[in-house]
Amino acid sequence: MNAIFIHGLDSSSRGTKATWFREHFPEMLLPDFNGPFSQRLEQLKGIVADREDLIIIGSSFGGLMAAAFALEQYHRILRLILLAPALNFPEFADYPASACPVPTLLFLGRRDTVCPSARVLPAACQHFLNLTIHQTDDDHLLRRTFPTINWHAMLAAEQPGNLSIALRRLGANSG
Repeated sequence: MNAIFIHGLDSSSRGTKATWFREHFPEMLLPDFNGPFSQRLEQLKGIVADREDLIIIGSSFGGLMAAAFALEQYHRILRLILLAPALNFPEFADYPASACPVPTLLFLGRRDTVCPSARVLPAACQHFLNLTIHQTDDDHLLRRTFPTINWHAMLAAEQPGNLSIALRRLGANSG
């Protein structure tokens, strides 16, 4: 499996989501990141330097990192899954609007005050051509949404064309 989970700014590989992934997908990469955005992005590039067909899952600031990496190296990514990504943070403003073709799933909580939908959605729509949006009645941590996602389907669909099959199995409400 060429999947990696990128934790948020104040989290680690021992956070709730990373712990869940470790228990259910022990082969998933679950590194720790530290420092400012540019340093974390360089750490990510080093960790996946020899990998292709990546499935990248990023949460909050990790979603910002995942999105930035995808914009720079989309040809290496099979799928991008963004969980309440911090696309409203200043670091993302440095990326000009683009047409990233990577199949991207975006999960947003309607009650998210850290990365509000009204600010994240326009940024995501400007950068990702193949975007599927799921808004749920949840907050920034997506505590209710995260366990409803059919992660086995998301991570087992090896080809981008199989994403529609995984999406039909998805437990989260789209909106």
